[in-house]
Amino acid sequence: MERKRNHIEKVRDWADDRLRRMCGRITPGKRLAVILLMFFFFGGLSIYITVSSIYNIGKRDRQRLQIEHIRQLPLHGNDTTKSINPLNRPQYGRSTEE
Repeated sequence: MERKRNHIEKVRDWADDRLRRMCGRITPGKRLAVILLMFFFFGGLSIYITVSSIYNIGKRDRQRLQIEHIRQLPLHGNDTTKSINPLNRPQYGRSTEE
């Protein structure tokens, strides 16, 4: 395990040194341009992947996502003896009409 960790640290240090040498050679203006270019490229790629995955939901099963209006639930009549609060129901021994 120690050997793998040592090898990973060597690779990480090599990549870090290489990147520092490459970035140290360019001017700050070019460095800013590279950073902005990478930001817009990866940002656009991220938005594309998100939108395309949302668009393709259910496409694999050959069934598109069905969107329909919410139907109204059947409501009971305006019976005052029926209450949401279980303590106000007569079958529980208490009522608001006392």
